[in-house]
Amino acid sequence: MSTKYFLSFKTPVGILELTSNDTALIGIYFTKTVKESKTLPPILKSAKKQLLEYFDGKRKDFDLLLDFGAGISPFRLKAWKEMAKIPFGKTYTYGQLAAKAGNAKASRAAGGACNKNPFMIVVPCHRVLGSNGSLTGYAGGLNVKKFLLDLEGISYK
Repeated sequence: MSTKYFLSFKTPVGILELTSNDTALIGIYFTKTVKESKTLPPILKSAKKQLLEYFDGKRKDFDLLLDFGAGISPFRLKAWKEMAKIPFGKTYTYGQLAAKAGNAKASRAAGGACNKNPFMIVVPCHRVLGSNGSLTGYAGGLNVKKFLLDLEGISYK
């Protein structure tokens, strides 16, 4: 079993906590306190740097090794991987995401994949909108989704 590391820091959308093993990022979540492991693997330092660059408008793509874990349904894993391909400043609808993940009729399941995304911002579930371009739920709250979309110059309803 590998060691789990953590690092949390302030961002314009709140305090984010990054978790990793020795080599890969395993999660990005909101938290209430700033803290960090005594030792930090390079992946955590790189993830923090890249996220801060994103918030500063200096980064559009992330270059991080992600570990999605085991026990994930094939559809959810495919949806996350397709979500990771949505370019900066572009959006998909839940239906488009479902189709790209292999089942055009599974827009609700695509929404579920967005809701359970372990890598917010890096796997950009905020770029997935309702079929009419409207904002829908976001784990960090709609105000955070609006902030991220505005940061990227994306229009929405």
